[in-house]
Amino acid sequence: MTGEVTLQGKVLPIGGVKQKVLAAKRAGLKEVILPKRNEPDLDDLPPAVREEVNLHLVSDVTEALRIALEAAPARPVPVQL
Repeated sequence: MTGEVTLQGKVLPIGGVKQKVLAAKRAGLKEVILPKRNEPDLDDLPPAVREEVNLHLVSDVTEALRIALEAAPARPVPVQL
């Protein structure tokens, strides 16, 4: 997540949404948190990218933190013998 929040915890819109989401996809990220006020900018994303990346739109910092700090599903740990 990039951007700013107000002292009241409101998430402010950002610039360069398309470039940031494409960079996240290239880096292998599957989850991206964006300000809700940037929702109209998602129309600029190619449909294939929107299908591959899970976009979370938030308007409050508590929503962003809940998503960012959510526990990842457990993955099996490979055992070497």
